[in-house]
Formats: sequence, structure tokens, C-alpha cells
Amino acid sequence: MEKQAKILKLFTSESVTEGHPDKICDAVSDAILDEVLRTDPDARVACDVAVTTGLVLVMGELTTENYVDIPKIVRGVINDIGYTDARFGFDAASCAVLTSIDEQSPDIARGVDSAEDFSGDKYDRIGAGDQGMMFGYACRETEELMPLPITLAHALTRALADRRKSGSLPYLRPDGKAQVTVAYEDGVPAYVDTVVVSAQHSDAAEMPRLREDLEKMIREVIPQKYIRSGLKIYINPTGRFVIGGPQGDSGLTGRKIICDTYGGYAPHGGGAFSGKDPSKVDRSACYMARYVCKNLVAAGLAERAMLEVSYAIGRAHPVSLYIDTYGTSEYSDDIILEAVRTVFDMRPGAIIDALGLRRPIYRATSNYGHFGNPSFSWERTDKIAELLRAVKR
Repeated sequence: MEKQAKILKLFTSESVTEGHPDKICDAVSDAILDEVLRTDPDARVACDVAVTTGLVLVMGELTTENYVDIPKIVRGVINDIGYTDARFGFDAASCAVLTSIDEQSPDIARGVDSAEDFSGDKYDRIGAGDQGMMFGYACRETEELMPLPITLAHALTRALADRRKSGSLPYLRPDGKAQVTVAYEDGVPAYVDTVVVSAQHSDAAEMPRLREDLEKMIREVIPQKYIRSGLKIYINPTGRFVIGGPQGDSGLTGRKIICDTYGGYAPHGGGAFSGKDPSKVDRSACYMARYVCKNLVAAGLAERAMLEVSYAIGRAHPVSLYIDTYGTSEYSDDIILEAVRTVFDMRPGAIIDALGLRRPIYRATSNYGHFGNPSFSWERTDKIAELLRAVKR
């Protein structure tokens, strides 16, 4: 009998370094949020940042009783990232910092502070901060239960930053990107087909050496089992990347939402995370949805799982929950969904308490993805036993 050919598909994901203009903005937004939550856990924050050559603009809503030194936070973040020299096109010490901050709209606050569907339970008191749909996802492609393409892309951008900060590649500058294309055979990752890395560098850097050094880095980062002889590698394809960061392009908070999540491998509701306190379900419900999916996959109830949850502003209970295990579970999606309803409370107040979200934890999420890092509370797999009991009821 003739052997059936394997079905080959290619999928690509991208990551950017912390010195990318958009990621500078995410880091500043989350650093401001952390500083507010440090002294006022119940504060309301919706902080956006824009950067361009020599300028940082901080804008949005902030409701707190405590003083926050925003310019000091901004300069501290930029310094930590590595923009410490005007020759890099952006400098923590000399850039201008402008602020335009107001309090949260009372029309939004009334729905969050006292939910429309309040029935006596303390978690019914806290309504969703906005309408919208949020997604979570997990799969068995990596130890982190994340898709392989985005996991490898983050590993490469993190490696660029590590080598720059350690001085092992002294010509590197803070801006950079990595893109990884994975070949799937019958739905299973088989090998890496293509890697693209663009790294900002000093004007004195010699391109042959840079490409040699970065190809070596790529081959060290990508697990050997995914490397084949035909691996295609493109490093700084234009041949020059001296002007980068805010000098090369403007940046905005929330403009890298696909890098922040699953690299395009799963649906995205469209809401950004950074700069938002946990009453905003754009952030907290996405974290909870990931928590649900990761526990489902870790429990062996599915090889892949995607959860959608949606809300109406000012209401505590979700409008809808939808689960898709892509035919990889021995149980029907209806049974899995009922188990999720039994084990997890998807009301905003319950999410905040379950994951401990009123803490200054957010700056760490602003680079290299909000998912897959075991230090984050939503990456725990502590609901396995409860889920296994729930599906057998």
C-alpha cells in the first residue's frame, strides 16, 4: 500500500526586543501601573504612552490618592532598557517627558464599582470595566504549553538583549526583531524553516561579523531537533540598522498585541494589556482564559484548548463562554465547558483575587510575552485535580 504523504504547513510568529519603540511604551505604561499599585491596590489606571525622537508623551486616566513621579519612572525605564547615550538616537537623561492625565470617567467607574447584576455575592459588586471578548489558549508544542513559533521568537529577542547587556556583542543596540517560521507535518512541529533577525547596531559594526555572530546565536537558541540543513536565515536583510528605537520609528502602547499573546496562532479579541489595571477585563480576563486553557491541557483533557469569554460593561457575569478543543479531547466540548464553569469563576472580582492581580507585577509582562513565563500566577497548573473530578461528574 502506498504511503500517504504528510501534510506540510508553515506558520510564522514575530517578537521584538524591549528597545523596540512600541515595547518602550508598553514598559513605561506598566511601570507607571506598578508604581500606583504599590501604594494603592484599588487604583484605576489606563495609561498610554507615545514616543518619538527625543520625546515621551504619557496620557490616559489615573484615579488614585497617591502621588506618582511619572517623569522619574519614564527615565528609569528608558535607562533600564539601555537608551543611555544620545548617539543611540534616544537618551533617558535628555528626552522630554510630557504628561496629560485625567481621572477615570465616572460613567465607567459607576459600573465597575457597583455592577448592574449585583445580587449579594461580593464578586457581583465588581462589574467589567468594558465590553469585549477575550481569548486564552494552550497546546502541547512546548514545555510552557505555548505555540512553538512565538516561543522561539521570544527566545531569540531575549538572547539579543542578553548579549547586548552582557557586552558579549558590544556593537548591539536596544532595538531589534525576530521572526520564526515553523514547518508542521500533520499538525506537529517538525522543523524550523526560516529565521529572520533584525538587530540595531553601532555605526562601526562590521556586517560580516554581525551576521556570523547572530547566526551562531540563532543556532544556539533553537533546539537542535528543529534544525535541518535547509534552514534559511536572514540577518539584517537591508544590510544596515543603525537608526532605531524612537529615532527610527514612533511607538505606542498596545501596538504589539500579537507578540504579547500567541503570535497569531490563536484568536485575539483586540484589546491591549499594558498600562491597564486588573479591573479592565481586556487584561485580567485574558490572563484567566490562559489559566483555564493551560490547566485543561496540563490535565491531559485536551492537546489544544482555546477559550473565549465576553463581557458587557458594568456587569460581573460573562455574557458568553466558548471552548474549542479542536477534536483533541476524549470529552465533548460541552462537558469540558461545564467543567470550566464548575472550577473557574470568570467574574472580574473573582479573577483579580484568584490570580492576585492587585500587585505591582506588570512591568515584567511587558517584554517577551504575557504567557509562558512560569513566574506569572496565571501560568500555574494547580486546577488539574479539580478539572479531572469535574469532567467525571
